[in-house]
Amino acid sequence: MHYRNPWRKLLLVLLCGGICLSLSAQFRDPRPKKKQPNIIVFLVDDMGWEDTSVPFWTQLTEKNKRFRTPNMERLARQGAKFTSAYATPVCTPSRVSLMTGMNAARHGVTNWTSPRKDNNSDAPDTQVGAADWNYNGFSPVSNVPHTVYATPLPALLKTAGYYTIHAGKAHWGAMGTPGANPYNMGFQVNIAGHAAGHPQSYLSEENYGNMPGKATVQAVPDLEEYYGSGTFLTAALTQEALKAVNDPVRLQQPFYLYLSHYAVHVPLQADKQYIQRYLDMGLEEPEARYASMIEGMDASLGAVMDYLDAKKIADNTVIIFMSDNGGLSLAPPRGGQPFTQNAPLRAGKGSVYEGGIREPMLVKWPGVTQPGSVIPQYVIIEDFFPSVLEMAGIQLYETTQETDGRSFVPLLQQPSVTDSMRTLIWHYPNKWIPDDGPGINYKSALRQGRWKLVYDLLSGQTELYDLETDITEKNDLAVKEPQRVKNLTRLLAAELQRRHAPMPLNRATGKPFPWPGQQPL
Repeated sequence: MHYRNPWRKLLLVLLCGGICLSLSAQFRDPRPKKKQPNIIVFLVDDMGWEDTSVPFWTQLTEKNKRFRTPNMERLARQGAKFTSAYATPVCTPSRVSLMTGMNAARHGVTNWTSPRKDNNSDAPDTQVGAADWNYNGFSPVSNVPHTVYATPLPALLKTAGYYTIHAGKAHWGAMGTPGANPYNMGFQVNIAGHAAGHPQSYLSEENYGNMPGKATVQAVPDLEEYYGSGTFLTAALTQEALKAVNDPVRLQQPFYLYLSHYAVHVPLQADKQYIQRYLDMGLEEPEARYASMIEGMDASLGAVMDYLDAKKIADNTVIIFMSDNGGLSLAPPRGGQPFTQNAPLRAGKGSVYEGGIREPMLVKWPGVTQPGSVIPQYVIIEDFFPSVLEMAGIQLYETTQETDGRSFVPLLQQPSVTDSMRTLIWHYPNKWIPDDGPGINYKSALRQGRWKLVYDLLSGQTELYDLETDITEKNDLAVKEPQRVKNLTRLLAAELQRRHAPMPLNRATGKPFPWPGQQPL
């Protein structure tokens, strides 16, 4: 066909091209683009698996009956409950694993980090030298001595369009290193996060520790407007976090809120709104203070959920509830007998036994999680990294680190699916407290299916437990199951070597203690 008017010909070509492009786009993906969900990680410090009215076992225990956590109950009804969720024995390793997707054996931040730079927090030991661990913590910048360099989760979310908010405890790196500052991690807002691992005070009457002549590195920053107001630290952080969320909600921008409470870490101080109930129950003073802090934390969760409902964004918001390690079981500052506070689980914070690493975990993702579902498959804190990215719809991303976590999104979709061959490891080549305790100091552990191996890094002694029949870890089956012990010990050694895990030093020889299985058992 010939056209005298070239503009008419061009117009027809453009029109046909536009129609073809439109049809091509329709055939390429007829589905509307899915809206990115808001994501809230609600992290509690030092909360035990049983410190809630929500049972994470097959039965309600007497300890469950002690606590009042109606908002955890509400979240469990609306979402999914993980009954075998794990963190590490102490706080910083868990927090670094969540941020990087790396197991503690790989990232090498195997103990809590001191707020002071170049200060190894291990307790002194005359016979064992400190492992070559990353005692300055996690760094988003390379070549910082005694740190692990990695790509942080919030930075990836920010790049993908999320408005990123940090509120509460950070504790990833020492002062004077990039990891101490949440802004360096990809957070656009930081509320009260710094290098310290606990608050100097929860009380506004004490300015959260910021008193002239009395403030230490643990004094909580940023909350001046609450001084003297009678507002407990947990509530102040919640109010400030929700104020920060107002901006992305107004802009209709997806947000990532990392609400990381200092509670219920020491110092155990009474939340005055809630303590009387526990004193009336007859609890001794330390335990009543602890229970009041738990209820205050739960009230924070309720305030967050109420806010989402009021703003009509609950249906597009994921909430993930988790604790960073097991409940503290040292007495004092807890009441009762030492290492009994998490029973039926054995021991507590600092231990590779279940009381030190098994955590309460809840996930609500409207349209994905089945309300009231229970997920028995064991998961671990480094799984948060790939899970959150998958929830955010981020499929293509680059990290400087090799990750170990596995997304638990498929478990939310099919709660009954289990993988008994998955292997989890814990590695604690450090000395947490001066005196040893059950599963505390220089220990590693491995779980595969129902079986759990506990390994003493100094003596080579092994223990074996069947967690399906013995959640208390009282019946050591190592003598009855020698071949299983041998196989699991080899597997533990292989996993530690693959991740280049730091090992404690034998002062007598000046060399690291051998890998599991390479010394007489």
